[in-house]
Amino acid sequence: MLLKKNIPIGYVFGKVKIELVIILVYSLAIAVIHEWFLEVPISIPLAVPAVLGTVISLLLGFRSNQAYDRWWEARQVWGAIVNDSRTLARQVLNFTESQYEEDMVHQWRQRMVRRQIAWCYSLGQSLRRMNPTSGLDKFLSKRELEVLSRFNNVPMALLDQHGKDLRRALEEGYINRYQQMEIDKTLTRLCDAMGKCERIKNTVFPSTYSLYIHFSLLLFIAMLPFGVIDYFGFLEVPLVVAISASFLLIEKMAIHLQDPFENKPTDTPMTAIAGTIERDLKQLMHDQDLPEVKNQEKYYYIL
Repeated sequence: MLLKKNIPIGYVFGKVKIELVIILVYSLAIAVIHEWFLEVPISIPLAVPAVLGTVISLLLGFRSNQAYDRWWEARQVWGAIVNDSRTLARQVLNFTESQYEEDMVHQWRQRMVRRQIAWCYSLGQSLRRMNPTSGLDKFLSKRELEVLSRFNNVPMALLDQHGKDLRRALEEGYINRYQQMEIDKTLTRLCDAMGKCERIKNTVFPSTYSLYIHFSLLLFIAMLPFGVIDYFGFLEVPLVVAISASFLLIEKMAIHLQDPFENKPTDTPMTAIAGTIERDLKQLMHDQDLPEVKNQEKYYYIL
């Protein structure tokens, strides 16, 4: 994700460099024709492009707001995922009563926490249309990865494994019914967050709306040199390029923000957020001083 202190100018104007070159040539050609080749000046009242520019400004402002709302909702959802992941780890690590402090309970705790870390990475990769199981071998056993290979929606499968492990913990007596219900509520919130992310990902911004605004913007840029040529002469060339660049950059900004899960620098920083979750949850496990259980498959349950 682009941060405030390291946005290169080349990246910003690189998004519209081809359009700006075309506009430069177009406005320069109009200035040359107007000044040297036509006895009758070609111009239109400045009020015409001014009115059109005002309308386009309002439309671009509305679109930018809608695009930012989508980006901000995505960031809020991932903020909730951070909170619920920490809550799940805290519940798993602290709800188990001391009388059950044995290898099977330790393994259950570790498996739940590690699977939650894997879920965060998997969700981000799935939303970006990447391999959702890439890198999960650091957190999951081979048996778990084999089970995940049967699912198209890997994050959903991980939550389902959470639920099955939770039921087994209740049956074995690691937790009581009230504790099981509280952990299940946390899993439900995580499932809701996943659904919200998928809704943002799969809800396409209306293409006709974008197309109409773009055509109107091109018409405004095409008319602008004729409106200012009488006032500025050859100086209209840098003026038109500067004004066009501002409008085009606003349009590009809205296009990038409207899709926060496309693996672009303007995305919601899901990988960084998942890394923060991994750090915090591992620290919680280490604080519990949980021993490593060598035979993980022995205590692994899938119903």
